[in-house]
Parts: sequence; structure tokens; C-alpha cells
Amino acid sequence: MMPYILLIIGFILLIKGADFLVEGASAIARRLKVSDLVIGLTMVAFGTSTPELFVNIMASLKGNADIAIGNILGSNIVNILFILGVSSIIFPLGITKGTVWKEIPLSLLASVLLGVMANDQWIDRSGSSALTRIDGLVFISFFVIFMYYSFGLPARIEEHLTAKLYEPVKSVLLVILGLIGLILGGQWIVDGAVHLASGLGVSQSLIGLTIVAVGTSLPELATSAVAAYKKNAEIAVGNVVGSSIFNIFFVLGISSIIKPIPFQARNNIDIGVVILANMLLFVCMFIGRRHLLGRWEGIVFVILYVSYMVFLVVQG
Repeated sequence: MMPYILLIIGFILLIKGADFLVEGASAIARRLKVSDLVIGLTMVAFGTSTPELFVNIMASLKGNADIAIGNILGSNIVNILFILGVSSIIFPLGITKGTVWKEIPLSLLASVLLGVMANDQWIDRSGSSALTRIDGLVFISFFVIFMYYSFGLPARIEEHLTAKLYEPVKSVLLVILGLIGLILGGQWIVDGAVHLASGLGVSQSLIGLTIVAVGTSLPELATSAVAAYKKNAEIAVGNVVGSSIFNIFFVLGISSIIKPIPFQARNNIDIGVVILANMLLFVCMFIGRRHLLGRWEGIVFVILYVSYMVFLVVQG
């Protein structure tokens, strides 16, 4: 019972830890005269993806490759099909031309690139497949390009995150508490996920794709749902698409540099779903009203996500 309790506590620590880390780091950046735009562009993406990052670091260090891969693939599927689906049901999401022609295709490119790099056995006819340290360096290189592109965007995220000006001691304390929460939370989630998979007699990949992925995606859900409620479509969509890019290029990049991640052929189905979700999002921008994700599309997205969850459970 204790591992399952720690799993729940781990999610709470993970989310609060990310919140504290972003608050503290933003306050420090503000005192160093960093602009709200730069803070917004970096901290929103980093903050919402920090849970995935620390869970993956812990999973990589412990050798739980299925959880590391499942967490990222599952999170990206949750991001596009469920979070964007729910957000567009709350309020139809009008999307700028830049997001349609640059950010969504970049998210699609990230998922295709992951599929290519993870399938050494299929492409190179090697004995096994893995995300190696070289693959990780390539991902990080793409991430640097993405960040360079992001800094050239208009200040559309600035109003979403205005850094509070805390005292230096409080700012540093928030960062330290945030890191402690993230490290403990990530460790307990990985340990709890392993015990849960063992107890239910299912694969770690299934737990990573479902419970862990949904839990680490809660910050994205909260951010996009609130943004949709406030009729701020660009933040609702940009947060999800940016987080999906961040997950593959940065989180998987760092994880595979720390320790190469073995890849199982069965996860190609999940990569296929990620690619399909990105393609569907792009196509929906040209159906009905251009550059608008309406409520009907949102309902379809949510139905597809529920269907995918049912498929995973039946398969698992």
C-alpha cells in the first residue's frame, strides 16, 4: 500500500515543486532585470514540462526505460487529443498563422524524428533499438533552434506569467524547495509506477502511457483550460504545442544523454498515435473555419483519446 500512497504524494510534490521552482526562478530573473517576455517564453514552457523532465531523469537513472518513453509519448498524446480537445470545447480556439505553419509542423517533425531515431533495429538492421547519447545531442540541438525561434515571437505569453518580486532569500528558498519536491516526487512516482505495474501484472510502458503521463500533464491541462476560459487561445494552444516539442527535444534529449534508453518495437504504435494526433491538429486548421479548432473538433479529439485509452487497457 505504501508505494501507491507515495505515488499519489509524488504527483502532489511534483506539481507543487514545479510551481515553486518557476516562482523562485522567475523572481530571481526579475531581480536580474530579465524582461517579462523572456521569463514568459522560457518559464511557461519549462514549468509545465518540469514534471515530465524529473520523472524521466529518475526513470533513466533507475533503468526504467519503458516508463521514460511511455511518459513522453503518453504526455504528448494527452496534450494534443485531450487537453486541446477539452480547451476547444470550453472555447473555440483561434490559432495564428505562425502557429499553424511553424509550431504545429515542428511538433510533427519532433514525433517523426523520434520514430526514426528510436528504430535502429528496423532502419540499420542492428541487434537492438535505443535512443543513444548521440540521438540525445541531436534532440538538444533541435531544442536550441526551437528556443532561438521562440525568442523571436511576439510577447503573447507575457500576460500569462508576470514574475512576482520576492526577497532574494525567499526566491532561493522557493527554488530549493521546488527542486527537492521535484526530485522526491519524480523518484516516488517512478517507484510507485513500477510497483503498480507489478501488482496489476501489466507492463511498465502501459503505466507510463496512462497514469504517469496524465499525472505529469496536469500543469498543461490547468494552464490551457484556464487560458481557454479566459478566451486566450494563443496561450492555450501555444502551451500544449510548445510543451510537446519541449518533451521530445529537451526531456528525451536530456534523458538519453544521462543514460541511453532501450526502445521496444511495441511503442511504435504510440509514436504513430502521436504523429497522427499532430497531423489531425494540422488538418483541422483547414476544415470549416480556417485556423480555428472548434467545439466539434474538440469533441472528436476527446473521443479519440478515450478510444486510445481503451485500446491500451485492452492491449495491456
